[in-house]
Amino acid sequence: MAASATIDHDRLAERLELAWTTRTPIAPLSETDGLHDPADAYRVQQHWTERRIAAGDRIVGRKIGLTSAAVQQQMGVDTPDFGTLWGSRRCPVVDGHASGPTAAFLQPRAEGELAFLIGDRPPSGSLVEAHDVLAATVAVAPAIEIVDSRIADWRITLADTIADNASYGAFALGEWSEELAHEPLGEIEMRLAEDGTQVSSGIGANALGHPAQSVAWLANTLKSFGVALEPGDIVLSGALGPLVPVVAGCEYTLHISGQEPLTIAFTEERYR
Repeated sequence: MAASATIDHDRLAERLELAWTTRTPIAPLSETDGLHDPADAYRVQQHWTERRIAAGDRIVGRKIGLTSAAVQQQMGVDTPDFGTLWGSRRCPVVDGHASGPTAAFLQPRAEGELAFLIGDRPPSGSLVEAHDVLAATVAVAPAIEIVDSRIADWRITLADTIADNASYGAFALGEWSEELAHEPLGEIEMRLAEDGTQVSSGIGANALGHPAQSVAWLANTLKSFGVALEPGDIVLSGALGPLVPVVAGCEYTLHISGQEPLTIAFTEERYR
């Protein structure tokens, strides 16, 4: 994809990094800087990732956003996107419980999904399909993703959220399961509860028809950027139900068919 020479991609990445570190939202880049082309937005995202790595962060995988019709409707967009998982925001999980300090975020929302662990032979070829993804997957795990936006009031276009690393905030993983990778993932049921009350639900098919198809979309899309999935990559395959605004002091518990629950509690503490 060709990017525009008129967009200062690194300057926009610098603004997003400042918003990330200071927790100060900025106006939509689509309004202030004319950022509309997805190619330009992905270039901004790339520059931001390079800044994160230079600051000591590391890439641990990829995330796919805007895969379900419910989330697309919530966000006012009509196509998926992808971002990079930065290791500094992987929430440690002990006995199925994690913490997500609300002081680290601007305007967080939670979503339940499935994570894929890519094995030694990542999916490749001219056209990756769902069965190729499953063949390359070592295990699958329940995942809670915290999506967050550096864009004020979530006033995002597709280009805004792409540049903003697909609105990445943080993530927590349940237990990896080789058996789950062989289940009919399109039929998997997801429930997300806030302090015991269900606030979101869905099935695997909500992620582009099947979570593995969502990962196939990612593998095929990455090729246009000269990038590929790597052995050991974690891939968050996309929300299975609507996003839920995070409330400080509340616990969010993810239930995936046949798997142990995963709970993340939100405190006012900061990440170190």
